[in-house]
Amino acid sequence: MRWDGQKIDAGEGSALPGLDLRTLPGLVRSVRTPDFAGVTFHEVLARTALNRVPDASSVPFRWTVNPMRGCLHRCTYCFSRGTHRYLDLDAGRDFDTQIVVKTNVVEVLRAEVSRASWAREHVALGTNTDPYQRAEGRYELMPGIIDALAGSGTPLSVLTKGTLLRRDLPLLAAAARDVPVSLAVSIAVLDDELQQSLEPGTPNARSRLGLVRAVRDAGLPVHVLVAPVLPWLTDSTDHLDRLLGAVAAAGADSASVMGLHLRPGAREWFLAWLARERPDLLAGYRRVYRGGSYAHEGYRTWLRRRVTPLLARHGLEAPAAEGGGARRGRAAGATAAPQLQPSLF
Repeated sequence: MRWDGQKIDAGEGSALPGLDLRTLPGLVRSVRTPDFAGVTFHEVLARTALNRVPDASSVPFRWTVNPMRGCLHRCTYCFSRGTHRYLDLDAGRDFDTQIVVKTNVVEVLRAEVSRASWAREHVALGTNTDPYQRAEGRYELMPGIIDALAGSGTPLSVLTKGTLLRRDLPLLAAAARDVPVSLAVSIAVLDDELQQSLEPGTPNARSRLGLVRAVRDAGLPVHVLVAPVLPWLTDSTDHLDRLLGAVAAAGADSASVMGLHLRPGAREWFLAWLARERPDLLAGYRRVYRGGSYAHEGYRTWLRRRVTPLLARHGLEAPAAEGGGARRGRAAGATAAPQLQPSLF
């Protein structure tokens, strides 16, 4: 984090183009480095680390921690893109290149979980942007977060596409001896060319399947989230069967399959990608989504009927959640319904 040579702004003396510093409380500095070409990191001092999930939400946890905002994975469909608009940044390129980092998140979290009022409820990581995106290799926030949660007796779960999770497997295995720990890996596309077009900053499916094996070798259970399933691109029986077969062969305990949803921000960015890469599908997507964020009920029912026997064939059915926390087959963001909850920051 000692990038003083690359510092381009500090405090509130001047704003970066497109960024209103009044919308970014706690900004310490903004930095660039040749290791992350075209990316600006905005380092902030957060006032809180724990985020409470709205009571109306159906997810099996009530607290999240998000050490960063914006994501270098650059997934065209990411449901968190719209959150960047709260900073007067756009949900497209800015989400991919203007990354907000809570550099003091570990210290703040330790203070919060040490309070007598903290009930040690389950905490989910990876519900907004990926905690193991490539920038975590620079900032190394996750080891402290895991230690703070486990050390306070707090159950935790992690959802990621990032193979950097391997680094922390010994720490997570140690934490699992003291508190419930569940891990989930997101794998949606087997074809490397399509995957890199849709998710240009992520490891390919082969690497993530290797991560699944590494989690199992570390003695931890692992769930795989096959999401999002994209109409006409990744929803064929052949693709889903091959993907779930590979997931089972990698040693996953369970999997869930969920259809694409296009919240504001993600919707515009993904449809722009579709117009460039597969304009022949635009009319079909407009029919399936009918101007809303979710595929219509007919498609969701069709997908569920297609997926259910495939999950059974490969022994990947997810058991019911236990006790309100994500356990063996249920990790952060994984629900029985074919849709993800709105992002949480």
